[in-house]
Amino acid sequence: MTFQEPQVRSSGRRRPLPVPRSWSITSRDVLIVLMVNALIIVGMWVRHGGLGQLDTPAGIFIGIGQVTALLGTYLALVQLVLMSRAPWLDRVVGGDRLAVWHRWAGFACLWLLVGHAVFTTAGFGMSDGSGVVAEIGTLLFTYPWVLMATVGLALLIAVAVSSIRAARRRLSYETWYGIHLYAYLGIALAFLHEIVVGTDFLNDQVAVGYWVALYVVACGLLLSYRVFQPILFSVRHRLRVERIVEEAPGVVSIHLIGQRMEELPIRAGQYFQFRFLSGGGWWRHHPFSISAAPNGLSLRLTVKDLGDDTHRLATLQPGTRVFAEGPYGAFTRERMRGSKALFIAGGIGITPLRAMIEERQPRQRDLMLLYRTSSWDDVVFGPELEALGRVPGTSVRFLVGRRGSPEMPVDPLDAQWLLYLVPDIRDRDIFYCGSGPFMDHVAESLKTLRIPGRQIHAERFS
Repeated sequence: MTFQEPQVRSSGRRRPLPVPRSWSITSRDVLIVLMVNALIIVGMWVRHGGLGQLDTPAGIFIGIGQVTALLGTYLALVQLVLMSRAPWLDRVVGGDRLAVWHRWAGFACLWLLVGHAVFTTAGFGMSDGSGVVAEIGTLLFTYPWVLMATVGLALLIAVAVSSIRAARRRLSYETWYGIHLYAYLGIALAFLHEIVVGTDFLNDQVAVGYWVALYVVACGLLLSYRVFQPILFSVRHRLRVERIVEEAPGVVSIHLIGQRMEELPIRAGQYFQFRFLSGGGWWRHHPFSISAAPNGLSLRLTVKDLGDDTHRLATLQPGTRVFAEGPYGAFTRERMRGSKALFIAGGIGITPLRAMIEERQPRQRDLMLLYRTSSWDDVVFGPELEALGRVPGTSVRFLVGRRGSPEMPVDPLDAQWLLYLVPDIRDRDIFYCGSGPFMDHVAESLKTLRIPGRQIHAERFS
């Protein structure tokens, strides 16, 4: 087994494999663009006389309803952009931070749209003296597309409820993902309502053009990177299953081969959304990191049986076609600032880190891995990790055993024990990956140690 930076042969010469494009923008730049657009939207409302109606209680309620509608619709479009997985956004912001943005933008969008419905109904009811209940009937059945917009809002509420942690734990990934698809329909229904009765669409062609441009950009990014790009990728590379290898109880590696693999730009640590075109689950997609460094010949992903559709993947037959979206993610060694790194893995979270250790880079000479599992049966890639640990400049340490048991009487991931195991931890870039509770625990320990945020890189498996 050779652990070197992968290269392939082409026309008798050896050349490095392609890597994903780097982007000069930062997450701060993205936030500035989002904030500027929000200010423009509010500015257009002011330009259309929005402030002039705030001289009565009814006008104040209607004005609040208008502003919340505009900002709520804008955040719905922001959600489409976040869901597009555009490479410049995914690799600049990173998967974990995008998930946080998506969550907060989603709930803020919902509350703003609910606020729009409540304040607008109350304001109109106060204005014509009909009362809230009568006004609800008037709006639903006499105003164009209000009923459809209400249906769209109900769909968005269902999506938000399914994302609450208590509900999310009770749903399989496939069910949760299927519910989320209704968000697209909800946003479409809201757009038709906005065109017909929206304040900014009535008498200002500049505002109409601006909002249409926002919709075109958001939907264009979504179609480009979630529909057309995956189709082109799959036609170009024609991935298929080569073989299945058992790595540990309930854990298998799926080896994929295809065409023009040496042209696939990918870094260790990134992941794909895979659809395995076999059996009744062909339409389900699964996010899996590659578990071996890119080599220009094949891809390896490693899957743990979690009791949902992942159980089916262990039975895939060689030759099964694979539809893939990606690669995604900024959890790569490209983000290292110095020559020393600490990798901390929990359970199946070892997969991207194992690939990153194998993908050695000349300036990165001191790599340490701490691998935490409850038992030796849960250790994945044991022999491979031991072999990687024998490479000069790399050390691997297994932290095995249930906390409080004779073999593990302490918690090795507590701040004091991390400092004991890695005395120079504050001088290292830290990459850690695992399940939710593991990630929260490591994050708290790093916070206690006052590790600067620029040195911390995380990938959550949940």
